[in-house]
Amino acid sequence: MAPEEALILGALALASKPSPCGGGDITYGAYGQFTYEFDGDELFYVDLEKRETVWRLPEFSNFTKFETQNALQNIVVAKRNLDTLIKDSNFTPATNEIPEVAVFPKSPVTVGVPNTLICLVDNIFPPVINITWFYNGHSVAEGVAETTFYPKSDHSFLKLSYLTFLPAAEDFYDCRVAHWGLEEPLLKHWDSSPVSELTETVVCALGLAVGLLGIVAGSVLTIRGLHAGAASRSWRTT
Repeated sequence: MAPEEALILGALALASKPSPCGGGDITYGAYGQFTYEFDGDELFYVDLEKRETVWRLPEFSNFTKFETQNALQNIVVAKRNLDTLIKDSNFTPATNEIPEVAVFPKSPVTVGVPNTLICLVDNIFPPVINITWFYNGHSVAEGVAETTFYPKSDHSFLKLSYLTFLPAAEDFYDCRVAHWGLEEPLLKHWDSSPVSELTETVVCALGLAVGLLGIVAGSVLTIRGLHAGAASRSWRTT
């Protein structure tokens, strides 16, 4: 597949007023987003405010270059085209989709060992969203990083937010997502509570029971097969 430019405009959301039933506390920039992909994977995006290219992996810049001015020109053209499309559609706003949120650690959690929590937000449209981390109920700003919007084949978007943390037995974390598709911000909870011994025992017991059931069923079928074979040989000899 030839290289493909993915141009994502925050202007899509800016073109119409926020839905009155949408989630609040949503912030966005007026620039939009310019990303460059190859075979569905992002190679880089252009920070339009700083006017610089940000490579997904620094090593990529050793093989090719990209003039940031090209991205700025494309943004200008795209916004002009967008204005035309908005007028042609009689200023009809797009439908706000309901995002899906999941929170999970990057690595198996061990108390006292540094780790990273990942808040994955899927099915985003329009690509305007606010993601906030909370530690024991308090907002967190340090140790937080976000990806750009990743475009998907169904024209929705995906975004990841990361929080570095030091696991402790009593601590808990929440990822708060505000989007126009939500009636109110969505809070996804995570804590490092270990699985109880009772739960582990039940899971092991169920696994053992299923295994034994499989052995018994296999033995019964084998015995029946042997009996059927013996009966067939006996019938032939008579």
